[in-house]
Formats: sequence, C-alpha cells, structure tokens
Amino acid sequence: MTEDTPASDTDNPASKPASLYKNRNFLLFLLSRTGSVTGTQILAVAIGWHVYQKTGEVLYLGLIGLFMFLPVLCLFLVAGFAADRFDRRFIVGICNCVNFVAMTAIGFYLMTGSAAVWPIFALLALNGSAQAFIFPALQATLPNIVPRDVFAKAVATNSSVMTIGQLGGPAIGGFLIALIDEKVYFVAAVLFLIAAAAMFLVRADLKIEGREPFGIPMLLGGFLHIWRTKAVLGAISIDLVAVLFGGVMGLLPVFAVDILKVGPEALGVMRAMPAIGALVVAVSLARWGLIWRTGPSFFISLAIFGLSILVLSLSTSFWLSVLALAVYGASDMVSVYVRQTLVQIETPNDLRGRVSAVNSVSINASNQLGDFRAGTMSALIGTPAAVAVGACATLGLTLLWYKLFPQLRELTKF
Repeated sequence: MTEDTPASDTDNPASKPASLYKNRNFLLFLLSRTGSVTGTQILAVAIGWHVYQKTGEVLYLGLIGLFMFLPVLCLFLVAGFAADRFDRRFIVGICNCVNFVAMTAIGFYLMTGSAAVWPIFALLALNGSAQAFIFPALQATLPNIVPRDVFAKAVATNSSVMTIGQLGGPAIGGFLIALIDEKVYFVAAVLFLIAAAAMFLVRADLKIEGREPFGIPMLLGGFLHIWRTKAVLGAISIDLVAVLFGGVMGLLPVFAVDILKVGPEALGVMRAMPAIGALVVAVSLARWGLIWRTGPSFFISLAIFGLSILVLSLSTSFWLSVLALAVYGASDMVSVYVRQTLVQIETPNDLRGRVSAVNSVSINASNQLGDFRAGTMSALIGTPAAVAVGACATLGLTLLWYKLFPQLRELTKF
C-alpha cells in the first residue's frame, strides 16, 4: 500500500512527541474542533429538550436525528471529492459559518413561540449539510499538520479535546436552557464562529492537487479503498451497526422526564456522562497508548458498550443510569480511537477526504439513524424495551464481526 508522508514530517524538523503541543496549526485545529463539537453538543441537548417540550411526541426526537443525517447521506460523495480537491481550511471555516447562521435562526424562531416544528427540521437539515462537508475535511487535515511518528498521540489528544467539548456542551446546554431558554442557541452560534475563525488562521497548504480524472471511479475511490483494506472495513462497519442499534442519546429526554423524573439540569448531566467516561480513557490513551493488543481490545470495548446500554434500559435509578452512561462513553472511546487511527494511517493522503467522507456516513448513520431507530421503536414498544432490544442486537453483532474479520481480531498494534 502506498503511504504518503504527512506534510509536517518534512516541514517540521521537531518530530518529537513534545513538539506536538508546540505545533501552532495543531493547536488551532484543536480550538476549531472544540468550538464545533461544543456547539453541536449544546444544539443536541437543547433541540431535543425544546422539541419534546413543544410536541410531547417521542417520534419527533427520532425525526431530529433523521433530518440531521439525510444531508450527510446525500452529500458525502461530493463532500469527499471537495476535501480531496479544495483547501480543507476553507471548507471547514465556511461550513462553520453556515452553522452560525442556522443556530441563530433556530434561536430567533423558537423565541417567536410558533407551534410549527417544520422550520426547525429545515434548519437542522442546513446544519447537517454543513456537517457533511466539515467532517471529511477535518479528518483529512490532521495527518497533514502533525508528524507521522506522533500521529497516534495526536489522534488521542484530539479525542480528548473533543471529549471535553462533548462533556462541557451538554452540561452547559442543560444549565443554559434553565437560565436563558431559547437563547441557548446564540451561545452555540458563537462557538461555531470561533471554530470557523480558528481554521481560517491555520497556516498550511491543505489543498490536494488532483491526479485522477473526475468520474464515477474517482467518486467511489473511498469505498474501493475501504473494501480492499479489511481491517478498516471491519472497524467502520461494526461501528455503524453497533451504534445504529445501540444509540440512546436521542432518547435521554424521555429517560429524564418520564422514567427518572428529573429536570433539564439533570438531563445535561446525563448527556455529559458519556463524555466523562470517554475523557478518562482518551487522556490515558494520549499518555500511554493502547496497552493491550489492538484487535481484542477493540472487540472487548464493543461488548462492554452493549452491556452498558442494557443496564441503562433496566435502570430506574438516576445514579445507576449516570454510571451506565459513563461506561458507555468510556468503552466507545476505545473503539473510536482504534477506528480513527486505522482509517488515517492506512489511507494515502490523496484519498483521505473520500475515505473520511465514507467514515462520516458511518458515524452519522450510527448516531442520527440510531436515534431515529430508537425513537420509532420507542413509539411502538416503549423506550426501555427499545433500548434493551438495541443492546442485545449490539452484543450479537459484535460477536458476529469478531468471527467475520480475523484481520481486525488478530491486530496486535498499529
């Protein structure tokens, strides 16, 4: 397999691990990622709360995920092509400006008190369209701004920073809902604006000169590369199906209001607990790396992920639910770390945008479609039963993938 050396291997002579935290471009990248992730998490907790308060219908919580995912599904091929042909800084910066507009519009619309929810879904689709372009461009950027010998450390550090955003976002969102209600979206808008400014300040050549003629084979290059690289195929596909059946985040307003009988502040805590668990694991990965064999660790983490969902489905205690959500996030971080590192290390630079676009569909499908699956099933059989069914499906699929992908199962190290 051809491997392109990241630009920073040659541009930055200080290729020692300590130099990672002196890398201006990497720090700006982290600032942009933090602003974007925190804004997205504030949106997630706030929009679920406001839509459920406005309608009282659990089905609408599922529709939130659907409207945020459909643009990703429709645009991911174009987004991957753009990330492999245009300056990735400007893609991320411009799309975060679009998110600024969408958040501002949602805030103003909710302040009108209108009962219609379709304008909210339309603005969420706009947000989803921007996210479709942001993810592959960001994922393809990281290998070009850090040296290869500290890339796994950069992935873990990036995961830690993202987790801080995932941790702070829901907690901030929950308290801001109680404090300023619909104005919470203006805070998210400012965070997206900060994310845009940080990426515009990155000083690196992130435009990839095209070497392939435009056409169907070029657009499908990401799929073809993933299909040929079986360890990557296994890691991406199991993440898709596991979180598709095991997604619970979109249903947390139902657990908070109807099962645990708590308010928006407690919902913010619940939403933040997966990030707390993930942060503990991400910090240890950034410091020590994965201390056990990569393949077995990956599958064990997926099994723990499924068990934590099962505990949540059976819990009627707030504190047990909080603990289950922390384990949920911690186990998910291990699988995310393995998948993200594999995808970037095993992909040539001129394919990273398209491969990351396919990966973005997997992530968004598993999260947004997982919320839609959970929401529609909850409307039919009840929320605890729907979550329990998803947990059992996740455990069964983890066992199946363990048998189907020996290349991933037997992986000892990156």
